[in-house]
Amino acid sequence: MQAKDSNPPDGGYGWVVVLLAFMVMGLTVAVLKTFGLFFVEIQQHFDELASTTSWITSITIAVFHLGAPVASSLCVQYTHRTVVITGGLLAFSGMALGFFGLNMVWMYATTGFLQGLGISFSWTPAISIVSHYFSKKRALANAIASAGECAFAFMFGPFFQWLISQYGWKGALLIIGGIQLNICVCGVLMRPLASSCFLEASHFETEIPPGNDASRTDKEDKSPIMHKTFNWMLVRRPEFVLYAIFGILAAMSFFVPPLFLVPLSYSLGIDESWTASLLSILAMVDFGGRLLCGWYANLHVTKTIHLLAMAITLISTSLMLLPLANNYLSLAIFTGFYGFFFGTTVAIHITVLADVVGMTEFDSALGLFMLIRSTGGFVGPPLAGLIVDMAGDYRAGFYMAGAVLVLSAGFLIVLDRLQQRKIRGSKIRTKPEKSTLTYPSLRSWELMILIAMVLQFQAVGSPVSLIGVESRGKESVKHLCLVDVPVFEVTNLNL
Repeated sequence: MQAKDSNPPDGGYGWVVVLLAFMVMGLTVAVLKTFGLFFVEIQQHFDELASTTSWITSITIAVFHLGAPVASSLCVQYTHRTVVITGGLLAFSGMALGFFGLNMVWMYATTGFLQGLGISFSWTPAISIVSHYFSKKRALANAIASAGECAFAFMFGPFFQWLISQYGWKGALLIIGGIQLNICVCGVLMRPLASSCFLEASHFETEIPPGNDASRTDKEDKSPIMHKTFNWMLVRRPEFVLYAIFGILAAMSFFVPPLFLVPLSYSLGIDESWTASLLSILAMVDFGGRLLCGWYANLHVTKTIHLLAMAITLISTSLMLLPLANNYLSLAIFTGFYGFFFGTTVAIHITVLADVVGMTEFDSALGLFMLIRSTGGFVGPPLAGLIVDMAGDYRAGFYMAGAVLVLSAGFLIVLDRLQQRKIRGSKIRTKPEKSTLTYPSLRSWELMILIAMVLQFQAVGSPVSLIGVESRGKESVKHLCLVDVPVFEVTNLNL
């Protein structure tokens, strides 16, 4: 396999893939973010409580996350293109069937389950393929791709409001489902980066001699192909577990503000036309936050995990202040602060995940992270709805979201401390020893076999020296080399 196939292009057709991912983000997550416009309509139509109606969004978010490991596995077995097309068809089906609006359970199954599965099968491969196409510019590419949801949400706010006023909430769902079919078009244009290299890499593996570990290791490091099987063992890594806990707490909070922002504005007596503009403001500043943070992260001035922790802290502060608004202007200002810092968070949280686990485990980590994070998305909106019902005020939901985000920032700090400790430990272990020959730890019986081998060479008159020992799993490979020295010397063997 040629070297040029072994490294991400960091440009070229990769920017086309970024544009396609930009579109997919807009046609999936942007729809989910602006679904709050349907909240009051559906609640009034079925005459249900806020906590009952919020289960639609909760199921969508939960299935969105739960389907991520399945989507990641399918990407490995087939291609990102195939999975995105499947996601587009599922998203359309969810909205089209939701048009019938038979009862609340029907809405759970269609606009909840099917829509969530469609979003998962579209979003996961789209964000994954961008990370494969870029390395040095990964933070910027991810930020641009993720900004699609902001750009589309900016337009979808007033557009969905107009659709509801003209065709009713059921007709609006059907039209939105038709628009989501464009996800399939984006999927068709997502050219697989590594699929053509996979067969070549597999063929190359069969030609490597069993003992040629150096060639095997070098190939694995350079190949862009990830593990063919899904790696569930990441849950044993403390770094990944800490980041997953952060994801759970963050997901409990992230979807609460868009869900209750519209009802809060109604409770303040703000006109419906102005209410829709709040979602547009939220999307606009979110868009700016993503691009600005992506550009800054690409400069590598500050560690991405530090950027993320600061952004989470500022988001929680904004959510705590937002309920203090008592008119449209103050609500728009606090919404803008929240949207900007939310954008900075989304722009880099996938990049931080890649930094935590490495690209060799990224596909598996992304699926697992989304799966574990789903518990937060599943619990967050209903919990906030329950608190709103108990308090009788939509402000209570924002207070809950802000408090949970403060807690999530603590886990990022612990993760950063753990990573720094491991880095310091690795530097200590890699300090050179004073002796000329160093060897890894050997069992006594392995040492006896090595000495016996050396003595056999010396018995036939061949001077040898033991120059290296490499242990790999259950098998130990001993490297002996004929050199022009008359004696055999072994030093610093750790028994």
